[in-house]
Amino acid sequence: MEKVFAIMVAVGVPVSVIGSLLGWPEILMFVIYCLTIVALASYMGRATESLAIVAGPRIGGLLNATFGNAVELIISIFSLQAGLNGVVLASLTGSVLGNLLLVAGMAFFVGGLKFKRQKFNVYDARHNSGLLIFAVLVAFVIPVVFSTSLTNTETLDLSVGISITLIVLYLLALFFKLVTHRGIYQDPESKPKPEIEEVEEPEWGKGKAMLILGLATVAVAYISEHLVHTFETVAESFGWSELFIGIVIVAIVGNAAEHASAVVMAFKNKMDIAVEIAFGSTLQIAMFVVPLLVIVSLFTAHSMPLVFTMPELVSMAAAVLLTIILANDGETNWFEGATLLAAYIIIGIGFFLL
Repeated sequence: MEKVFAIMVAVGVPVSVIGSLLGWPEILMFVIYCLTIVALASYMGRATESLAIVAGPRIGGLLNATFGNAVELIISIFSLQAGLNGVVLASLTGSVLGNLLLVAGMAFFVGGLKFKRQKFNVYDARHNSGLLIFAVLVAFVIPVVFSTSLTNTETLDLSVGISITLIVLYLLALFFKLVTHRGIYQDPESKPKPEIEEVEEPEWGKGKAMLILGLATVAVAYISEHLVHTFETVAESFGWSELFIGIVIVAIVGNAAEHASAVVMAFKNKMDIAVEIAFGSTLQIAMFVVPLLVIVSLFTAHSMPLVFTMPELVSMAAAVLLTIILANDGETNWFEGATLLAAYIIIGIGFFLL
């Protein structure tokens, strides 16, 4: 598979540049752009996996989520500049749904096929659960409820206030987990065993991994800018709504790195990293990327209040509650993964018909 992605990058990047300069058909370019971004995301995933081996599961999961979400953030910024606020909010909704239901579901399912019972740090799971409930069921619901009684300007002011609060709390959560309480809530069963274990070697050294991450991010930024301009043509040609493009297409493309990395980690029975990728990425989207985009939109011609549609809001709330119920015991199996995937399929069908 690595050879396939290498060929896709070697061919896709120059073809993307040539096609955009020569004005090739937008539907063709949409496919080329998406496949190239997925291939580039695989390199970002491999690079962050190498860094994760050196830095440990928490830092590694955070790095993977951050660079994986960089794709999403880049696409969203260009979409904001193009005035596609609906696509931005939909893609962010899709990221939350994709990480909690699709990424975690695939990781639990694939890992569960190899191991009948997989465990991860239950304390981290409960910590993340509280933040997920706060971000989605509090911070995202309040603007929708109050927007019915506020003017557009007041709703935007409320959104900015909530966004700043979310970013500050997210930074405090990182400080809590990585500094002041690092190792305090270590699961006893996950502590190193006395017997000597084989030390895993990273695929790439730290310098090479960081160089590949930087080059891949630059390439993704260029391709994403052109991808955004194909959305309108693709929507008209296939009869897709902005919601469906954002929630399914953009979210899957933008989160390709997390999809690959989390599944690989689960297959290797490294569930702490797999769960940190899925949950950590969701928290980063909800508590950092979404509010950051609200603030960034203030400097564009199309300000974006933090007001999701009711289908988006209900879908995210359902995904959060289902994931918390299944994952809060610190254990998982293939059937729980299948349950999450089934929920994603049902929600995807709903947005497709909508």
